[in-house]
Amino acid sequence: MDESFVSNAKEILAKDTSVVPEFWQNKYKNEASKNWDKFYNRNTTNFFKDRHWTDREFEELRAGHVFSESKPVLLEIGCGVGNFIWPILERNPDIYVYACDFSPRAVGFVQANENYNESRARAFVCDITKDRLADTIPPHSVDIVSAIYVFSALPPEKQAAAVANIVEILKPGGRILFRDYGVYDLAQLRFKSGHKLEDNLYVRQDGTLSYYFSTERLRELFVQHGGLVELENDYVVKKLVNAKLNINSDRIFAQAKFQAPIDTQAIETAMTGTKLADADSTSMEM
Repeated sequence: MDESFVSNAKEILAKDTSVVPEFWQNKYKNEASKNWDKFYNRNTTNFFKDRHWTDREFEELRAGHVFSESKPVLLEIGCGVGNFIWPILERNPDIYVYACDFSPRAVGFVQANENYNESRARAFVCDITKDRLADTIPPHSVDIVSAIYVFSALPPEKQAAAVANIVEILKPGGRILFRDYGVYDLAQLRFKSGHKLEDNLYVRQDGTLSYYFSTERLRELFVQHGGLVELENDYVVKKLVNAKLNINSDRIFAQAKFQAPIDTQAIETAMTGTKLADADSTSMEM
């Protein structure tokens, strides 16, 4: 991102000085899964397209890319209705996929899909900020974790706990593949007054949350809190051009790769003090 663009984006964001009242902030955060469940009730499987692009961005997802001596294991967090896992399973006949989401309705759509086969995949309901993944997946057994447009749906204060949860099931040397909305993205700049909860955190009209990441925030979460090694961490800028209206706009995404150290003790040391949220104090209203 060039300096003039960043300067202009900061000016736009600085004009929005109002924030959502604290009561509503807590309500939106505590009802995150409920609001996504409503989203899937309205849109079923028709809203998102299958993500056939992921192996172009992440070579680890290409068939034949070896992660382990045995059948590679992947976990997709925030699986939605399966738009990521169906192309992956089709392209990679040897891979096994775990898929979780905090929307029971979304997981139900995955399980009801004609391509769902538990010899190749297992879908389950999980709020990664408070439900222990290792209760379903053996610790240190996953080669790849895909975190694609999912952390933006989590309140910032719960994101570190989610990272710690994921790291517990990641193999030594395993990787987290991350892509999400970046700071100064067109969608962030278009939010009108009355949608901001805090810096870089907004609520959409349907009550779902949208957080916009900086590379510094990713480093804080995955390296400082998670004890992982940063392999890549940068912005992807997609130019949108409307020749008819003579408008140029930027979609900005944060894309990164993090790897677990070979020494699992190093991970445990780095994560000391980072715990899953207390289920009693952060339970989602269903």
